[in-house]
Amino acid sequence: MSDPASTASGALVLFSGGQDSTACLAWALDRYARVETVGFDYGQRHAVELEARRAVREGFIAAFPAWAERLGPDHMLDIRGFGAVAESALTADRAIEMTASGLPSTFVPGRNLVFLTYAAALADRRGLRALVGGMCETDYSGYPDCRRATMDAMEQALNLGMERDFRIETPLMRLTKAQTWALAKGLGGEALIDLTLRESHTCYLGERGELHPWGYGCGACPACELRARGFETWVAEGRPAAAP
Repeated sequence: MSDPASTASGALVLFSGGQDSTACLAWALDRYARVETVGFDYGQRHAVELEARRAVREGFIAAFPAWAERLGPDHMLDIRGFGAVAESALTADRAIEMTASGLPSTFVPGRNLVFLTYAAALADRRGLRALVGGMCETDYSGYPDCRRATMDAMEQALNLGMERDFRIETPLMRLTKAQTWALAKGLGGEALIDLTLRESHTCYLGERGELHPWGYGCGACPACELRARGFETWVAEGRPAAAP
């Protein structure tokens, strides 16, 4: 476990309850003396992820006592008004498909920008300086607000607009999904892998009827395809553990 002395200001993890944010929560708990989580109800079709958040947090507390001491409160923010404005296949009963813009219909315009603005306001009140998110531009659906360049611009805007020194940390930015599984194993061993498989939720359709080798999901939406392919690659590589 990392020495938290140099990161005593604490971290706020943007925590959806999915595979990526579960890995990010472990990453933050390994580094920070105080970690809080924030989730967003934006009217998402896969609202089951909001229930997964609670189950994953409880799993961390039960399986990792040292991390449990560092895990602070959870915050749930209601931003359904934003979800109604930024209508997509994640917030309305629409087909999941590629659109004329070249982006999948699951893209919610500005979602991560809104998340980070709310998170920064909350972090400022809570005295937290690191904002940790699972954004990734390696194995991803092409969302422009997942790119590191976007995060750098947002970090500058938040610090200029709020006169603070926030850091937007994206530990998965350069990792494939297979490498994310390896990182999780390096951080929490098989216990974290099992927790991720059984309790986290990534499927856009909210399907939790069948537990696949890679976790619950419909198996057909883009999120499930990325998660399944990453898991299969990681298993084929021998289920290695990456250094935290």
